[in-house]
Amino acid sequence: MTVAQLVEALGRMPPDAVVLMEADGGLSLVSALDFVAAQGVGAPAEVILLPNMDE
Repeated sequence: MTVAQLVEALGRMPPDAVVLMEADGGLSLVSALDFVAAQGVGAPAEVILLPNMDE
């Protein structure tokens, strides 16, 4: 999934819905994201969703 596809999909969701991700066999809130620039020829840039570690 690309960032554009993710933004489009999220745009169809209710604005007050929380974003969760699977983490260690359960669900965790997404608390941040990290951007990693392309790491070489042909490698795409990446966006990494980071779970909330306070749960």
